[in-house]
Amino acid sequence: MNPRTHLAIDGYVDAVPTPGTGWGTATFGLLHCPADADRIASNTPDTVYTCTTGDPRIADVLLREIRTGDLLRVAGILVQPDDLKAPARFIVDGLEVLEPAPYDLLLGRFGGYVVMFDADRDQVPVFTTSGRWVGEAASPDVIGSLIDDFETGGP
Repeated sequence: MNPRTHLAIDGYVDAVPTPGTGWGTATFGLLHCPADADRIASNTPDTVYTCTTGDPRIADVLLREIRTGDLLRVAGILVQPDDLKAPARFIVDGLEVLEPAPYDLLLGRFGGYVVMFDADRDQVPVFTTSGRWVGEAASPDVIGSLIDDFETGGP
């Protein structure tokens, strides 16, 4: 049995919305950060949810207007698969744009890693998609080396 919970969460668009498998559907990734960092353990990870919607109006907004880094509030049903190691899915039935991404900030993905490019800085923060801090690359050219060091336990 798949436990289902209806709730609303805030998060940043982690993966650009793409058309879903049927007409009027869309899929996207949402990076949800714990709401009250002062009241939880410092190592509590962020969570990346795979979100889908079957509402054509929401899908239209996602596909035309939403981009990586936008801060959204999504409402819907959180579904935990039978396999507890599998990530939960979020079925979206409500969408609100809380803050558009700044034009000089861009989130990027490197497999299981997320990076934040900022036009005003050379350094690039890197963390895993589960929210674990990896480090800060001195420049975009050394992101791969930073990730390799993280995976091998190197410097």
